[in-house]
Amino acid sequence: MLAPGSTIGILGGGQLGRMMAMSAAQLGYRVHVFAPDEHSVAADVSPAHTRADWSASAALAAFAEACDVITYEFENVPVAPLLALDQAKLAPGPRALEVAQDRFSEKSFVSELGGTPAPFAAVDSMADLEAAIARFGTPAIVKTRRDGYDGKGQWRIASAADISASEVVATPMVFEGFVTFEAEFSVILVRGRDGEVRFWDSTHNTHEQGILAHSVLPAPAIVGEQVPEARALAQRIAEALGYVGVMTCEFFATDDGPVFNEMAPRVHNSGHWTIEGAVTSQFENHIRAIAGLPLGDTSSVAGKVVMDNLIGPEAFAIARHLADPRAHLHLYGKLEAREGRKMGHITRVG
Repeated sequence: MLAPGSTIGILGGGQLGRMMAMSAAQLGYRVHVFAPDEHSVAADVSPAHTRADWSASAALAAFAEACDVITYEFENVPVAPLLALDQAKLAPGPRALEVAQDRFSEKSFVSELGGTPAPFAAVDSMADLEAAIARFGTPAIVKTRRDGYDGKGQWRIASAADISASEVVATPMVFEGFVTFEAEFSVILVRGRDGEVRFWDSTHNTHEQGILAHSVLPAPAIVGEQVPEARALAQRIAEALGYVGVMTCEFFATDDGPVFNEMAPRVHNSGHWTIEGAVTSQFENHIRAIAGLPLGDTSSVAGKVVMDNLIGPEAFAIARHLADPRAHLHLYGKLEAREGRKMGHITRVG
């Protein structure tokens, strides 16, 4: 068990790290953020901050030496530099990052565990793309195998002509057959160092332009019917990885059962509602898990909870947001409100 006053290292400087740091402080821990960003909103609420590139091995080694446990708020942290660190300090271990960072590897891994992703194929050439179309048909989604988030790095296609050959050969990609679904939902779990697993209720997630817009409880009936199967798969994934901390798996609810979309080895946007809407938030339980503490109750505190993301300049209409006395406003401390940028969120309980 991590003693009070110990230092938790967070790799990544965004809002997820910020909210983890706040939960860590509540439990008596210090936080040290490592991030290459010029402005780190996680560092704004942390007593220690190392600003350096991921490849700066000396800076990363010094950061690791100063920390008692190290975790991630960003799944695209390069794995190679982490392998030189004390692996016992990393929670979760880097294997979870390796799987989640490559969409083809991720879908292959989940398939081996008995999960059902969308039909998929690796695409390294136009010939690969044409073969995938011939096998699975269109419409379809073509995504970069690595990086990309919030709708970036992906194309919806009706034929091979909808994406240029130069784009296909520029970076490894994955073809995903189109999935007809009734709803999107998340399974968010926390797994302790002793192997105990707990789940939060699954929200109905809606997206706008590839970005999560709303997470709502209760979810439609079809989601509730498919949550047990989705949870069973998520737990198999966590156990196969020897996972410690909060992990999220996103699913499509379809007529044929839950279809796996992707996993995130970290706390997740669709779990922000848990700060006010659950007995123990995803952020606190992540800290509890990596610190070796008993896990908190994940039960929802109300029958209805709504979380709305604040995207772009609308976030700064603070008086309007707080005109609703039920609104719990969270702004992330970002200085520039660009279109399509997550600036904060509002949760309403009950």
